Amino acid sequence: MNTWTHQGLALVTLLMALACGKPSAAEEPKQGASEPMTWKKLTHAEELVIVHKGTERPFTGEYVNHHEDGTYTCRRCGAPLFTSDTRFESGCGWPSFDDALPGAVREVPDRDGVRTEIVCTACEGHLGHVFRGEGHTDRDTRHCVNSISVRFEAAGTHESAYFAGGCFWGVEHLLSQEDGVISVTSGYMGGRTKDPSYEEVCSGSTNHAEAVQVVFDPARVTYETLAKLFFEIHDPTQINRQGPDVGSQYRSAVFVADKDQRRVAEGLIQALQAKGLPVATTIEDASPFWPAEPYHQDYYERTGKAPYCHMRIKRF
Repeated sequence: MNTWTHQGLALVTLLMALACGKPSAAEEPKQGASEPMTWKKLTHAEELVIVHKGTERPFTGEYVNHHEDGTYTCRRCGAPLFTSDTRFESGCGWPSFDDALPGAVREVPDRDGVRTEIVCTACEGHLGHVFRGEGHTDRDTRHCVNSISVRFEAAGTHESAYFAGGCFWGVEHLLSQEDGVISVTSGYMGGRTKDPSYEEVCSGSTNHAEAVQVVFDPARVTYETLAKLFFEIHDPTQINRQGPDVGSQYRSAVFVADKDQRRVAEGLIQALQAKGLPVATTIEDASPFWPAEPYHQDYYERTGKAPYCHMRIKRF
Protein backbone atom coordinates (compact mmCIF):
# COMPACT_ATOMS: atom_id res chain seq x y z
CA MET A 1 0.00 0.00 0.00
CA ASN A 2 1.52 3.36 -0.99
CA THR A 3 1.84 6.48 1.15
CA TRP A 4 -1.06 8.28 -0.54
CA THR A 5 -3.39 5.33 0.17
CA HIS A 6 -2.37 5.35 3.84
CA GLN A 7 -3.00 9.09 4.05
CA GLY A 8 -6.38 8.75 2.35
CA LEU A 9 -7.56 6.03 4.74
CA ALA A 10 -6.39 8.07 7.73
CA LEU A 11 -8.28 11.13 6.46
CA VAL A 12 -11.50 9.15 5.93
CA THR A 13 -11.28 7.66 9.44
CA LEU A 14 -10.67 11.10 10.96
CA LEU A 15 -13.58 12.70 9.10
CA MET A 16 -15.98 9.91 10.15
CA ALA A 17 -14.88 10.27 13.77
CA LEU A 18 -15.36 14.02 13.72
CA ALA A 19 -18.84 13.57 12.26
CA CYS A 20 -19.73 11.46 15.28
CA GLY A 21 -18.27 13.96 17.72
CA LYS A 22 -15.48 11.68 18.98
CA PRO A 23 -11.78 11.35 18.25
CA SER A 24 -10.48 8.45 16.17
CA ALA A 25 -8.21 5.80 17.68
CA ALA A 26 -5.25 7.56 16.09
CA GLU A 27 -6.10 10.76 17.95
CA GLU A 28 -6.52 9.14 21.34
CA PRO A 29 -3.57 9.52 23.72
CA LYS A 30 -1.78 6.24 24.28
CA GLN A 31 -2.22 4.76 27.73
CA GLY A 32 1.43 3.82 28.07
CA ALA A 33 2.14 2.78 31.65
CA SER A 34 -1.11 4.28 32.96
CA GLU A 35 -4.25 2.16 33.18
CA PRO A 36 -7.96 2.93 33.60
CA MET A 37 -8.84 3.30 37.26
CA THR A 38 -11.32 0.42 37.02
CA TRP A 39 -8.62 -2.07 35.99
CA LYS A 40 -7.31 -4.33 38.73
CA LYS A 41 -3.70 -3.80 39.81
CA LEU A 42 -1.93 -6.96 38.69
CA THR A 43 0.52 -9.03 40.67
CA HIS A 44 3.88 -9.79 39.09
CA ALA A 45 2.72 -13.29 38.09
CA GLU A 46 -0.51 -11.95 36.57
CA GLU A 47 1.38 -9.27 34.65
CA LEU A 48 3.76 -11.83 33.16
CA VAL A 49 0.83 -13.60 31.51
CA ILE A 50 -1.80 -10.89 30.90
CA VAL A 51 0.53 -8.07 29.80
CA HIS A 52 3.64 -9.86 28.58
CA LYS A 53 1.80 -12.82 27.02
CA GLY A 54 3.36 -15.56 29.10
CA THR A 55 1.85 -18.99 29.79
CA GLU A 56 1.30 -20.63 33.15
CA ARG A 57 2.55 -24.19 33.56
CA PRO A 58 -0.01 -26.88 32.59
CA PHE A 59 -2.16 -28.43 35.34
CA THR A 60 -1.17 -25.71 37.84
CA GLY A 61 -3.91 -23.13 37.30
CA GLU A 62 -6.73 -22.36 39.71
CA TYR A 63 -9.46 -23.39 37.25
CA VAL A 64 -7.97 -26.55 35.69
CA ASN A 65 -10.41 -28.77 37.63
CA HIS A 66 -13.26 -26.36 38.15
CA HIS A 67 -16.89 -27.37 37.63
CA GLU A 68 -19.15 -24.69 39.16
CA ASP A 69 -21.88 -22.89 37.21
CA GLY A 70 -21.14 -19.27 36.45
CA THR A 71 -19.12 -16.86 34.32
CA TYR A 72 -15.40 -16.42 33.77
CA THR A 73 -14.41 -12.75 33.55
CA CYS A 74 -11.22 -10.92 32.59
CA ARG A 75 -8.96 -10.72 35.63
CA ARG A 76 -7.70 -7.27 34.63
CA CYS A 77 -10.85 -5.37 33.55
CA GLY A 78 -13.72 -7.59 34.74
CA ALA A 79 -15.41 -8.03 31.33
CA PRO A 80 -17.42 -11.31 31.04
CA LEU A 81 -15.66 -13.73 28.68
CA PHE A 82 -16.87 -17.34 28.96
CA THR A 83 -19.78 -19.16 30.60
CA SER A 84 -19.50 -22.50 32.37
CA ASP A 85 -21.81 -24.23 29.89
CA THR A 86 -19.15 -23.83 27.17
CA ARG A 87 -16.40 -25.36 29.30
CA PHE A 88 -15.20 -28.91 28.59
CA GLU A 89 -12.40 -31.21 29.67
CA SER A 90 -9.73 -31.40 26.98
CA GLY A 91 -6.93 -32.89 29.08
CA CYS A 92 -4.51 -30.20 27.88
CA GLY A 93 -3.72 -28.80 31.34
CA TRP A 94 -5.52 -25.46 30.94
CA PRO A 95 -9.24 -24.53 31.15
CA SER A 96 -10.92 -25.11 27.78
CA PHE A 97 -14.03 -23.46 26.31
CA ASP A 98 -15.62 -24.19 22.94
CA ASP A 99 -17.21 -20.74 22.67
CA ALA A 100 -16.87 -17.22 24.06
CA LEU A 101 -19.52 -14.62 24.85
CA PRO A 102 -20.41 -12.54 21.76
CA GLY A 103 -17.71 -9.99 21.03
CA ALA A 104 -15.88 -10.66 24.31
CA VAL A 105 -12.75 -12.27 22.86
CA ARG A 106 -10.64 -11.13 19.92
CA GLU A 107 -8.39 -13.37 17.85
CA VAL A 108 -5.02 -12.08 16.67
CA PRO A 109 -2.03 -13.77 15.00
CA ASP A 110 0.43 -14.95 17.63
CA ARG A 111 3.92 -13.50 17.50
CA ASP A 112 5.24 -17.05 16.91
CA GLY A 113 3.68 -16.84 13.43
CA VAL A 114 1.86 -20.16 13.89
CA ARG A 115 -0.81 -20.03 16.57
CA THR A 116 -3.82 -17.73 17.04
CA GLU A 117 -3.78 -15.70 20.25
CA ILE A 118 -6.97 -14.70 22.07
CA VAL A 119 -7.23 -11.43 24.00
CA CYS A 120 -9.94 -9.68 25.99
CA THR A 121 -11.68 -7.29 23.59
CA ALA A 122 -12.26 -4.69 26.31
CA CYS A 123 -8.67 -4.35 27.59
CA GLU A 124 -6.57 -6.47 25.20
CA GLY A 125 -5.25 -8.60 28.05
CA HIS A 126 -3.70 -11.92 26.95
CA LEU A 127 -5.94 -14.93 27.64
CA GLY A 128 -4.35 -17.81 25.77
CA HIS A 129 -4.85 -19.36 22.32
CA VAL A 130 -7.64 -20.80 20.20
CA PHE A 131 -7.42 -24.09 18.29
CA ARG A 132 -9.83 -25.60 15.78
CA GLY A 133 -10.19 -28.97 14.06
CA GLU A 134 -9.45 -31.12 17.13
CA GLY A 135 -12.95 -32.63 17.33
CA HIS A 136 -13.45 -32.23 21.09
CA THR A 137 -17.01 -30.84 20.83
CA ASP A 138 -19.59 -30.13 18.13
CA ARG A 139 -18.29 -26.56 17.87
CA ASP A 140 -14.85 -28.01 17.08
CA THR A 141 -13.16 -25.10 18.85
CA ARG A 142 -10.91 -24.96 21.91
CA HIS A 143 -10.20 -21.68 23.64
CA CYS A 144 -7.19 -22.66 25.74
CA VAL A 145 -7.14 -20.15 28.60
CA ASN A 146 -4.68 -19.37 31.37
CA SER A 147 -6.41 -19.57 34.76
CA ILE A 148 -4.46 -16.54 35.90
CA SER A 149 -6.03 -14.45 33.10
CA VAL A 150 -9.60 -14.92 34.38
CA ARG A 151 -11.75 -14.79 37.50
CA PHE A 152 -14.83 -16.91 38.19
CA GLU A 153 -18.19 -15.50 39.27
CA ALA A 154 -20.69 -18.06 40.53
CA ALA A 155 -24.10 -18.22 38.86
CA GLY A 156 -26.62 -15.86 40.39
CA THR A 157 -23.93 -13.63 41.89
CA HIS A 158 -24.11 -10.87 39.27
CA GLU A 159 -26.59 -9.78 36.60
CA SER A 160 -26.29 -7.65 33.47
CA ALA A 161 -28.29 -4.70 32.14
CA TYR A 162 -27.97 -3.00 28.75
CA PHE A 163 -28.77 0.65 28.03
CA ALA A 164 -28.29 3.04 25.10
CA GLY A 165 -28.66 6.77 25.62
CA GLY A 166 -26.44 8.70 23.24
CA CYS A 167 -22.65 8.73 23.47
CA PHE A 168 -21.66 5.73 25.56
CA TRP A 169 -18.87 7.67 27.27
CA GLY A 170 -21.27 9.62 29.47
CA VAL A 171 -23.68 6.73 30.11
CA GLU A 172 -20.78 4.50 31.17
CA HIS A 173 -19.28 7.18 33.39
CA LEU A 174 -22.44 8.01 35.33
CA LEU A 175 -23.75 4.45 35.73
CA SER A 176 -20.37 3.21 36.96
CA GLN A 177 -20.63 5.51 39.98
CA GLU A 178 -23.72 3.74 41.37
CA ASP A 179 -23.08 1.56 44.42
CA GLY A 180 -23.45 -2.12 43.55
CA VAL A 181 -22.25 -1.75 39.97
CA ILE A 182 -19.35 -4.11 39.31
CA SER A 183 -18.36 -2.94 35.84
CA VAL A 184 -19.65 -0.92 32.90
CA THR A 185 -18.43 -1.63 29.36
CA SER A 186 -19.03 0.58 26.34
CA GLY A 187 -20.03 -1.24 23.17
CA TYR A 188 -22.53 -1.79 20.41
CA MET A 189 -25.91 -3.56 20.44
CA GLY A 190 -29.04 -3.93 18.36
CA GLY A 191 -27.49 -4.11 14.89
CA ARG A 192 -26.92 -6.52 12.05
CA THR A 193 -23.14 -6.69 11.68
CA LYS A 194 -20.97 -9.11 13.65
CA ASP A 195 -18.29 -7.41 15.77
CA PRO A 196 -18.66 -3.95 14.15
CA SER A 197 -15.98 -1.29 14.30
CA TYR A 198 -16.62 2.21 15.62
CA GLU A 199 -16.37 3.60 12.09
CA GLU A 200 -18.98 1.09 10.82
CA VAL A 201 -21.40 1.96 13.62
CA CYS A 202 -20.74 5.66 13.11
CA SER A 203 -21.74 5.35 9.44
CA GLY A 204 -25.25 4.28 10.51
CA SER A 205 -25.18 1.27 8.18
CA THR A 206 -25.18 -1.44 10.89
CA ASN A 207 -28.19 -0.21 12.93
CA HIS A 208 -26.23 -0.64 16.16
CA ALA A 209 -26.69 1.73 19.06
CA GLU A 210 -23.84 2.93 21.22
CA ALA A 211 -24.73 0.97 24.35
CA VAL A 212 -23.29 -0.08 27.69
CA GLN A 213 -23.27 -3.39 29.51
CA VAL A 214 -23.73 -2.92 33.26
CA VAL A 215 -22.69 -5.86 35.45
CA PHE A 216 -24.18 -5.41 38.89
CA ASP A 217 -24.73 -7.16 42.22
CA PRO A 218 -28.52 -7.51 42.70
CA ALA A 219 -27.98 -7.84 46.46
CA ARG A 220 -26.69 -4.25 46.51
CA VAL A 221 -28.59 -2.50 43.72
CA THR A 222 -31.76 -3.44 41.83
CA TYR A 223 -32.31 -3.39 38.10
CA GLU A 224 -35.08 -0.85 38.65
CA THR A 225 -32.69 1.52 40.42
CA LEU A 226 -30.27 1.33 37.49
CA ALA A 227 -33.05 1.80 34.95
CA LYS A 228 -34.32 4.86 36.81
CA LEU A 229 -30.81 6.29 36.83
CA PHE A 230 -30.53 5.63 33.10
CA PHE A 231 -33.71 7.64 32.42
CA GLU A 232 -32.36 10.49 34.55
CA ILE A 233 -28.88 10.81 33.03
CA HIS A 234 -30.04 11.34 29.44
CA ASP A 235 -32.98 12.92 27.63
CA PRO A 236 -35.36 10.05 26.77
CA THR A 237 -37.55 12.32 24.63
CA GLN A 238 -34.99 12.79 21.86
CA ILE A 239 -35.23 10.61 18.75
CA ASN A 240 -32.02 9.31 17.15
CA ARG A 241 -29.88 11.88 18.90
CA GLN A 242 -28.58 13.04 22.26
CA GLY A 243 -27.48 16.63 22.51
CA PRO A 244 -25.03 17.42 19.70
CA ASP A 245 -24.70 13.75 18.67
CA VAL A 246 -27.11 12.87 15.86
CA GLY A 247 -27.82 9.51 14.24
CA SER A 248 -29.59 6.21 14.88
CA GLN A 249 -26.53 4.99 16.80
CA TYR A 250 -27.38 7.60 19.45
CA ARG A 251 -30.97 6.43 19.95
CA SER A 252 -32.45 5.92 23.39
CA ALA A 253 -33.08 2.22 24.05
CA VAL A 254 -33.33 -0.32 26.85
CA PHE A 255 -32.19 -3.79 25.77
CA VAL A 256 -33.95 -6.26 28.06
CA ALA A 257 -32.59 -9.70 28.92
CA ASP A 258 -35.80 -11.19 30.30
CA LYS A 259 -39.49 -10.59 31.09
CA ASP A 260 -38.74 -9.00 34.47
CA GLN A 261 -36.46 -6.38 32.92
CA ARG A 262 -39.09 -5.65 30.24
CA ARG A 263 -41.78 -5.24 32.91
CA VAL A 264 -39.63 -2.76 34.85
CA ALA A 265 -38.67 -0.76 31.75
CA GLU A 266 -42.28 -0.57 30.54
CA GLY A 267 -43.45 0.53 33.99
CA LEU A 268 -40.89 3.33 34.19
CA ILE A 269 -41.77 4.61 30.73
CA GLN A 270 -45.46 4.62 31.65
CA ALA A 271 -44.65 6.53 34.85
CA LEU A 272 -42.74 9.18 32.89
CA GLN A 273 -45.48 9.45 30.29
CA ALA A 274 -48.03 9.94 33.08
CA LYS A 275 -45.95 12.96 34.12
CA GLY A 276 -46.30 14.39 30.62
CA LEU A 277 -42.88 13.35 29.29
CA PRO A 278 -43.08 12.22 25.62
CA VAL A 279 -40.66 9.30 26.02
CA ALA A 280 -39.07 8.10 22.76
CA THR A 281 -37.04 5.29 24.37
CA THR A 282 -37.54 1.93 22.69
CA ILE A 283 -37.55 -1.41 24.49
CA GLU A 284 -35.68 -4.04 22.49
CA ASP A 285 -34.70 -7.62 23.22
CA ALA A 286 -31.04 -7.95 24.16
CA SER A 287 -28.91 -9.16 21.26
CA PRO A 288 -25.17 -9.81 20.96
CA PHE A 289 -23.20 -7.09 22.74
CA TRP A 290 -19.94 -6.15 21.08
CA PRO A 291 -17.47 -4.30 23.34
CA ALA A 292 -16.13 -1.12 21.76
CA GLU A 293 -12.48 -0.52 21.03
CA PRO A 294 -10.20 -0.13 24.10
CA TYR A 295 -9.76 3.63 23.55
CA HIS A 296 -13.51 4.08 24.19
CA GLN A 297 -13.44 2.35 27.59
CA ASP A 298 -13.32 4.48 30.77
CA TYR A 299 -12.93 7.55 28.58
CA TYR A 300 -13.67 10.21 31.19
CA GLU A 301 -11.64 8.44 33.87
CA ARG A 302 -8.61 8.36 31.59
CA THR A 303 -8.87 11.88 30.19
CA GLY A 304 -10.10 13.73 33.28
CA LYS A 305 -12.85 15.34 31.20
CA ALA A 306 -16.56 15.60 32.07
CA PRO A 307 -19.60 14.35 30.09
CA TYR A 308 -20.63 16.93 27.50
CA CYS A 309 -24.21 15.76 26.87
CA HIS A 310 -25.17 13.81 30.01
CA MET A 311 -26.19 15.10 33.40
CA ARG A 312 -28.60 13.80 36.03
CA ILE A 313 -32.09 15.34 36.16
CA LYS A 314 -34.44 13.99 38.82
CA ARG A 315 -37.50 12.47 37.13
CA PHE A 316 -38.85 9.92 39.62
